[in-house]
Amino acid sequence: MRRAVCPGSFDPITNGHLDIIGRASKLYDVVHVAVMINQSKKGLFTIDERIELIRQVTADFGNVEVESFHGLLVDFCKQRDIPAIVKGLRAVSDFDYELQMAQMNNGLSGVETLFVPTNPTYSFLSSSLVKEVATWGGDVSHLLPPLVHEALVARLAQQ
Repeated sequence: MRRAVCPGSFDPITNGHLDIIGRASKLYDVVHVAVMINQSKKGLFTIDERIELIRQVTADFGNVEVESFHGLLVDFCKQRDIPAIVKGLRAVSDFDYELQMAQMNNGLSGVETLFVPTNPTYSFLSSSLVKEVATWGGDVSHLLPPLVHEALVARLAQQ
C-alpha cells in the first residue's frame, strides 16, 4: 500500500488544506492527516474537535485517516510505516522553510517529502488569516467547508 501523511495544525481546516489532502488521496492508497499537538499554543478548536471536523469533511475521499500526533513527524511516520509527507506550497517563502524541514526529515529517517503547489485560488490562505478575518466579522464562508464555517462562526460567537 502506498501511504502518505499530510501534517498540520488545521485550526481550522480550510479549502486549501482540503485541496492538498484531496489531491494526495488520488496519488496514495491511504492518506493520514496528522493533527499536530502543540502544547505551547492554545487553538481555537480542541484537537478532538479538529479531528472530528477533518473526518467529516474528508469522508468522501474514502482513503483518509485522521489522528493527532505529538513530537517529531518522522516518528509518526516510522510508527505507521509511512514513507512520504505531502506538503502544500503557497509561495516561495513556504519553500525556504519546507525545504529545510524536508531535508531534516529525510536525514533523520529517510522519509521523503512531496511538495504540491497550491491551487492559485488558495495561494494566500491560512487558518490564522481565516480566524483573524472572521473575528472581525469578515465573510470567510468561501474559504472553508460549510460545516467548518458553521463551527467557526459558532465558536467565535461564544467568545
